[in-house]
Amino acid sequence: MNEQEEIVELLKRLGATPGQADTMASQLRKRADQLAAEHQVSRAEAMRYLLDAVMKGRSGETPGPFRG
Repeated sequence: MNEQEEIVELLKRLGATPGQADTMASQLRKRADQLAAEHQVSRAEAMRYLLDAVMKGRSGETPGPFRG
């Protein structure tokens, strides 16, 4: 199973439809690349941050930089 498929499965378990999950996974992968370049961190660290934000958002928490 590749990264895209793994993220799609995670998002489906969180309640996304297959189509939504595929789109969101692609967007997360692209954004992880952007964050890694912008902040000079590893891509894995950027992806971990994004997936953490997704998990917190799903449970109703406000992720770090979005807190008021």
